[in-house]
Amino acid sequence: MTVLDTYGCQGGAGMGYWLAGYDVLSVDIADQPRNPFAFIQADAVQFIADHGHLFDLLHASPPCQRYTRCQKIRGREHPDLIAPTRAALEATGRPWVIENVEEARPELRDPVMLCGAAFGLRTYRHRLFEPGGGLAIAPPPHPAHNASNAKMGRPVADGEFMHVVGNFSNVPLARSEAVMGMPWATRDGLREAIPPAYTRLIGHQAATQLTAGPAARTA
Repeated sequence: MTVLDTYGCQGGAGMGYWLAGYDVLSVDIADQPRNPFAFIQADAVQFIADHGHLFDLLHASPPCQRYTRCQKIRGREHPDLIAPTRAALEATGRPWVIENVEEARPELRDPVMLCGAAFGLRTYRHRLFEPGGGLAIAPPPHPAHNASNAKMGRPVADGEFMHVVGNFSNVPLARSEAVMGMPWATRDGLREAIPPAYTRLIGHQAATQLTAGPAARTA
């Protein structure tokens, strides 16, 4: 099976799909030399419109800066790409998923939330996933948050979870399988990524539904 990973950055989402057995093509408006998959530098919305119908599954992670609290405090303007991305995805007739931060919930339709703790990771990193094209996502149980997050920029103490945002401390730990599972990524790539564990789950569930056919996906 094939997946188109748009707004692919350094390949966190793509890696999850690859681990689930997909061939991955990643697209990003900026060159991403650390992305480990076949890569095309292009506008994501236009690429989906032109080529999305050729893939079994489509993933999109539009930039989250418009929705984050930090950017709102700074008063910076960023484009809203969720709506045009959704329109392009819907036009393909293929199953798809849009990923974004919790603050983007008002822009998303019936999203599913995934948490790193549910995957045994040392980060909470809540992210929302809006499925479409007949795709359904069943999240694992959401465990209690019993560990505190390390404060931004400070070393992560024993028993603390890692908050991989901003100028976070200890990039090697963030790269590790215990946290993000992205040993190839830079600090910038890590703070913009989702752990591959999330899309590995989605990829496995999508594969079951794709194999079952359209009737099963929409049942």
